[in-house]
Amino acid sequence: MKAKSYVYGAWHQGDAEGVSVANAITGEPICSVSSDGIDFEQVVRFGKEVGGPALRAMTIHERAEMLKALGLKLLDNKKRFYDISQWTGATKADSWVDIEGGLGTMLSYSSIARRELGNEPFIVEDAAQPLSADGSFVGRHILTSKPGVSVHINAFNFPCWGMLEKIAPSLIAGVPVIVKPATQSAYLTQAMVEDMVESGLLPKGAIQLICGSVGDLLDHLREQDCVTFTGSASTGQMLKVHPNIVANSIPFNMEADSLNCSILGESVKEEDPEFGLFIKEITREMTIKAGQKCTAIRRALVPRSMINAVNDALKTRLSGVAIGDPSVEGVKMGPLIGKGQREDVASQVSKLCEQADVLIGGNDAPMTIIGDHCSADAFYPPTVLLSKNPSEDGYVHSVEAFGPVCTLLPYDSVSQAIEIAALGRGSLVGSVITHNATEAAELVLNAAPYHGRILVLNRDNAKASTGHGSPLAPLVHGGPGRAGGGEELGGVRAIKHYMQRTALQGSPSMLTAMTREYTAGADKIRSPIHPFRKYFDELQISESLTTHRRTVTEADIVNFGCLSGDHFYAHFDDIAAKDSLFGQRVAHGYFVLSAAAGLFVDPAPGPVLANYGLENLRFIAPVAIGDTIQADITVKQKIKKTRRPDEARATGVVVWDVLVRNQNDETVAVYDIMTLVERKEASQ
Repeated sequence: MKAKSYVYGAWHQGDAEGVSVANAITGEPICSVSSDGIDFEQVVRFGKEVGGPALRAMTIHERAEMLKALGLKLLDNKKRFYDISQWTGATKADSWVDIEGGLGTMLSYSSIARRELGNEPFIVEDAAQPLSADGSFVGRHILTSKPGVSVHINAFNFPCWGMLEKIAPSLIAGVPVIVKPATQSAYLTQAMVEDMVESGLLPKGAIQLICGSVGDLLDHLREQDCVTFTGSASTGQMLKVHPNIVANSIPFNMEADSLNCSILGESVKEEDPEFGLFIKEITREMTIKAGQKCTAIRRALVPRSMINAVNDALKTRLSGVAIGDPSVEGVKMGPLIGKGQREDVASQVSKLCEQADVLIGGNDAPMTIIGDHCSADAFYPPTVLLSKNPSEDGYVHSVEAFGPVCTLLPYDSVSQAIEIAALGRGSLVGSVITHNATEAAELVLNAAPYHGRILVLNRDNAKASTGHGSPLAPLVHGGPGRAGGGEELGGVRAIKHYMQRTALQGSPSMLTAMTREYTAGADKIRSPIHPFRKYFDELQISESLTTHRRTVTEADIVNFGCLSGDHFYAHFDDIAAKDSLFGQRVAHGYFVLSAAAGLFVDPAPGPVLANYGLENLRFIAPVAIGDTIQADITVKQKIKKTRRPDEARATGVVVWDVLVRNQNDETVAVYDIMTLVERKEASQ
């Protein structure tokens, strides 16, 4: 059987025999993998000319809804993926992280985009910046989809998650993807892409799959394209300096395997809950995916006085880990991805042993393998080493055995632990296990420059924590130095990675027209009809209402204070108020908001259904007794919402720019309010 690629809208089997891929458990052949015969120039062109225009024609919310539907569809088919995943040596728990964890990430990105971004094909970023004293010249940033492709080169250990966490933000950004899975587990990626294609939910050209070598693919990329890489640091560094990538300044995001560390706090005693959490976390990171994780704990920093206790506890815990065929009940750890990976791990352990002692496991350790059809070729025992000189820049800080291997590093002080952790020269993740906040702060703030993420784990968050090795969609995944110097995930940050940020400069009216979002100072649209009487579809950006006026009285302040319970001296104490920065009694800020709402709200039932929130509130000047206020309310942004099946009405969110002025035409308050407004159209 041959693995298939999906290129220029059709499935393709390589012409050559290709690389043979075996079942990690049994050693029996699964398929051969070859990309021979693929025209890589055509692959790039197809993505740009077919996939790109189709995605860019959609709004961000439409792309996000597309991914939501796709994620739910793939979840329906998850049993098929689980069955295939076993061939990689993955247990059910391992597969859950890869399959459902990946699909969960895709669904998270759908939610993030619909919640945090506007429903346009582009992103308007930050507030407008005044560039002239008279307000006639302003600037703002906009992000637009690049008319290129994103090439994703993934590692073997997460054939589903590694693909999904990259394609989700890229497709939401409007950029088609070319997925290159690692050869050893390409068959599982292929299975998931097959279901994506069959679903018909993605536009043609939105996704292409290359199983096998990328050939001269990188030679055909240009400045509007980008490359993301996950894998070994040496391979990533070689690709990063590809002549065409350098010549065209093609963005290259690298997430490389790193020598991640976990630090047991100096304050932790053997009887403390944190000691047990440390042992549990190291065991889990050694055995999930058989330690084949870029985020696994490779270096465990332990107070010197606790080394024996940690070793004994790990020996007890690891002795209870059943190793073998993941389909057999009770098996907690499967094999490595294949014989070649086992040989690589053994070679790296031999190097580490030149400067470390074996405490548990090792190359020659006997191993009981559970399962009638298991071949021993790809299995490796959980192995714990003890560094002889952890403060020196030796193998423990430069050599990684990508398997169930961890080295204990004794330290004598918190400052020494910080120095030892830094010798890894950049990690994806570190963790600190302590219940002492002072100790945690010292460790984290000094170690942070060397890590992309740090977990502080203790008894307070242990039940809720996702653990040392779990990247999460809202938080960045990446790290400095050896870890590649890049970032993935991180919520909206990942979407923006695939877009071009451009600074716009012009008049407020021109920026309003370009961004489809009102910029203060732009020409306003006046209408005899109150804006709250209009449906979402009828409202126009820059449509504005100037309200009638209201004079603030002492009775207003007293009544509001009694109603709210806010009797702050600046509102009620004449003597204290005269000595305050206001020089007199002033109205509550929240009274000003309430009074402004009374000025601009049209009270009768109509298309405005609810107040959706308030943002960016600033009180600019005080409002004193006898001052007269007036409000300007302007349509700033419109966000069309997709109508859910359980919703009686189609709606959209309208963001209103509100400016409250006094009798001297001075601004006293500015803010945005959001209202849920009914749409006339019933369709989605």
